[in-house]
Amino acid sequence: MNGVFALEDGTVFRGAGFGAKVTVCGEAVFNTSMTGYQEILTDPSYKGQIVAMTYPEIGNYGINEADVESWRPHVAGFLIRELSTIHSNWRSTTSLPEYLEKHAVPAVQGIDTRILTKILRVKGAMKSCISTEDISDKEAVTRAKDWKGIVGVDYVKEVTHPKSFTWDQDDTLSHNWKIEQAADGQMHYHDALPPADIPIVAFDFGIKYNILRRLRQRGFKIQVVPATTTADEAMRYKPRGIFLSNGPGDPDALDYAHESVRGLIGKVPIFGICLGHQILGHAFGGKTFKLKFGHRGGNQPVKDLRSGKVVITSQNHGFAVDPESLPSDKVEVTQINLNDQTVEGMQHKTLPIFSVQYHPEASPGPHDAGFLFDSFRKLIETGRV
Repeated sequence: MNGVFALEDGTVFRGAGFGAKVTVCGEAVFNTSMTGYQEILTDPSYKGQIVAMTYPEIGNYGINEADVESWRPHVAGFLIRELSTIHSNWRSTTSLPEYLEKHAVPAVQGIDTRILTKILRVKGAMKSCISTEDISDKEAVTRAKDWKGIVGVDYVKEVTHPKSFTWDQDDTLSHNWKIEQAADGQMHYHDALPPADIPIVAFDFGIKYNILRRLRQRGFKIQVVPATTTADEAMRYKPRGIFLSNGPGDPDALDYAHESVRGLIGKVPIFGICLGHQILGHAFGGKTFKLKFGHRGGNQPVKDLRSGKVVITSQNHGFAVDPESLPSDKVEVTQINLNDQTVEGMQHKTLPIFSVQYHPEASPGPHDAGFLFDSFRKLIETGRV
């Protein structure tokens, strides 16, 4: 049992290590999604975190290069109950262990993820250490305790693309999957893309590729810019809208992003997702706080306070906007999480600006909230969501 995982409270789990042979520290969190492990591994929002999957068998469909959400995995480590001994899917190009080894990510199987999840739900997300090397339980616990943690740390600068680029200029990356047989017997696997007729700037705080795909599918021409881009630099692209992406870490540590977004308010319509939503909250003059164990999975219920409708959403975040800190004369809380009543959506009362805490691009699913990308286009075209 050459794999060890230790929490700062002294709890230790032993299992079989796979992936890279290395020792790293991170914040221990859990994800309740039943599928989508490779999307979770490559989501930049997981930078600095060791992720435990609550679904018991992982790795059964391998890894393919088309479904990744970034250029590499960003998790610090990976914990599962059981690694599938085979991987089988027509799109698979490699196995999960080979992929993790290639990208220097350690993993441990044989962990009782049910007990671990219960511990994190009761005590909250904790500092932790994962190792596939020959270290003692005591050393693993000590390393977990000594790790700096994620509060006050800027991970965004580590995951943002360093240079600006235009997404999918040749329209080869953004088609929506569709499998159907035409009248002539030919099989078709993609929907046609509409013209890219609305230019926008997307701030890359750790953006997921499926967000870019969904925006392109709505006819947006997307200029992706680094997280440190100023308001003036963003406006030089003459966008008709601004998108604020998801990303990792503590939103309170991103003063440069707060300032940039504050400088964009009132100039063009703005739509924010996840960390972008939290950054927008700071730009409005509000504050954020750390959740006990966060929301991570594909089963989070969100209620729209205006319509009363509930959607099931995909989420991955450990911080939330404090509703009491928002200027009530300017900003309206529009959606809440039905599990803990935290803010899931907000909208400016007079300006074309809105944001959500969850992931409408849903990779992995569900797809209940995909209409929000259409709402962004409508906001740009008409000034109303």
